Amino acid sequence: MQVERQKFLSFEYDGMRFAETLRVDLLVDGRIVIEVKSVERLLPVHPKQVLTYLRLLNLSMGFLINFGAPTLKEGLHRVVNGYAPSAASRLRLNRTSA
Repeated sequence: MQVERQKFLSFEYDGMRFAETLRVDLLVDGRIVIEVKSVERLLPVHPKQVLTYLRLLNLSMGFLINFGAPTLKEGLHRVVNGYAPSAASRLRLNRTSA
């Protein structure tokens, strides 16, 4: 696998060019963004940061890994760009019968 560390991103917004202003922690095979944190509790801005990187790179999936969580399982979060729930996921909702 090819892994790029601290990859800078350039982008254009509202007619202005921002060169090398954002930095992805890890980019695996040019397809998966991995953002690494070590905080007691993730804030809503953290998954939004990964989603921004995915949108700028036109990628579909990334991971947010928080090494500050009690376990790796609790600290591993998948972030998906353009996620639309399928019909199957709606069927799994717990519904009370009337």
